[in-house]
Amino acid sequence: MAAEKRIKLHGINPLDFYGLQDQNLRTLESMLDVQIMGRGRELVLRGEEEKLAKAEHLIAELLYMIHQQGPLTPEDIESVVRLEKWKESKDDSVESEPSTLDSIILFTKKGPIEPKTEGQKKYFESTQKNDIVVSIGPAGTGKTYMAVAIAVAKLRDHEVDRIILCRPAVEAGESLGFLPGDFREKVDPYVRPLYDALYDMVPLDKLRRQIETRIIEIVPLAYMRGRTLNNAFVILDEAQNTTTAQMKMFLTRLGTNSRSIITGDITQMDLPPNTVSGLVQIQQILKGIDGIDFIYLSKRDVVRHPLVRKIIKAYEEHDKLSQKKSSEEKVF
Repeated sequence: MAAEKRIKLHGINPLDFYGLQDQNLRTLESMLDVQIMGRGRELVLRGEEEKLAKAEHLIAELLYMIHQQGPLTPEDIESVVRLEKWKESKDDSVESEPSTLDSIILFTKKGPIEPKTEGQKKYFESTQKNDIVVSIGPAGTGKTYMAVAIAVAKLRDHEVDRIILCRPAVEAGESLGFLPGDFREKVDPYVRPLYDALYDMVPLDKLRRQIETRIIEIVPLAYMRGRTLNNAFVILDEAQNTTTAQMKMFLTRLGTNSRSIITGDITQMDLPPNTVSGLVQIQQILKGIDGIDFIYLSKRDVVRHPLVRKIIKAYEEHDKLSQKKSSEEKVF
């Protein structure tokens, strides 16, 4: 009995995959023994389930090839199919798990970016369903990196016209005037992690053009005041260092067809004493509103050096012990 599989072509020009007059699709059909139809940015595959699984795996390889070298040719497809068949013939006893395109956020020259933990998977799925997603978790859980990848994918797919990335520029008050240099030199140290993520995902020449034309903007949070952002993907990073007023200002910037991800680690706040964090506060204020979702990542979702997970656990245990001692001292 024939099955059906639908695959979204994220982050590419569909014509680069389809080829002239769908020639690449016809080549794939003949070599994989499945029916393939291209409908805009979606592929519809029909055939036996086992053959569809292999076809999806091959399509993932071909999409990666497009990001490395540009439009596909029938010869590229034949080469990849032959290579995969050769791999299968080398060890028929091992059943490989075919990669799934549904979980891939973005193809880059370094390879696909996709969730690596259950928490990250929930995070990614939430961003596909909600206009505002708040991601809270410790360092190393991929909050910022995934947010930037999702934004770049939406821009490539023409779902938004631009990306705005912002951070509180300094720990309290965002007073940049005392720093030496021009505006860019003042802001650079605070937004550098956002640049680092973009460098992994967008070719350097293209990134420079997009920044110059303001298709991609990286700005301190203070410079968001008074703006209305339409057709944009907006990311607020390090949101634990926002005040109540700053958070409200940011949330009310969203315009028509705009989406947002807010990220932060509430265990690493640098606000002045007795200042309420806007990120902490919105967990109660925005709870239960349709279209807004809160995702909580934990040390289980850390994808940096293995020691990072142990460091986070050690600090958690230290904080618990300190709180216990403080409570005992108050009793006595």
